[in-house]
Amino acid sequence: MSSLFLRDDLAVIPIETGDLVELSGDEARHAVTVNRMRVGEHTTIGDGRGLMVRGVVVKAEAKQLEIAVESSEWHDEPTPRLVLVQALAKGDRDELAIQAATELGVSAIVPWQAERSVSRWSGPKVAKGVERWTTIVREAAKQSIRPWVPVVDDPVDTKALIARATDREAPTRILVLEPTAADRLSSVDLASGPGTTLLVVGPEGGISPRELELLTEAGAQLVRLGDEVLRTSTAGPAAIAVANVALGRW
Repeated sequence: MSSLFLRDDLAVIPIETGDLVELSGDEARHAVTVNRMRVGEHTTIGDGRGLMVRGVVVKAEAKQLEIAVESSEWHDEPTPRLVLVQALAKGDRDELAIQAATELGVSAIVPWQAERSVSRWSGPKVAKGVERWTTIVREAAKQSIRPWVPVVDDPVDTKALIARATDREAPTRILVLEPTAADRLSSVDLASGPGTTLLVVGPEGGISPRELELLTEAGAQLVRLGDEVLRTSTAGPAAIAVANVALGRW
């Protein structure tokens, strides 16, 4: 069975072949009750930061799963890093976007409070929204068996996004998905340049002219995926798929 469960402190445990590694709490309950892991089956436990430990299940109880380690492997984080800047959107469209983006290999996700975002995070909604997105990303990473779980950053407005994009201590390429752009994303040399690329996706009503102007002045490049106009829920994942091909990851 192909499955991945997470234990955040896995890297601090000295692990050798034959050692026993335990899962407890919600992860164990999910493994045993939802995924129905049984003694004798194989599974993987990761820390979400590159370490993957594979082994055979030797104990499967309601609140405890234990595997006997057969192998462990460290995976470097893929470079360049692809960061999805996803505008907040109504309904679950932004959540669909970050779920698919995680499955496709995005490195990090930045919630963006764009001018035309119908959904708004303020007050207690900020922490609640970040927690919700973090849960979605974590589960999507487990489903796709990713060594690295993307980090969900605190939300930014356009001013904060530009400040991040122009930070000289962390050089970043900014690619803004805009249906009217002259350049295609497929024409961009993603393998060269800075180690981080921001893929900026607007909300349902698109990115406002003022924001496009500000982003362009900050050094962003406007790019399009094709002749079709995609929803905010599909544009980001589609862009990551194009990037995966361009970078030779697929």
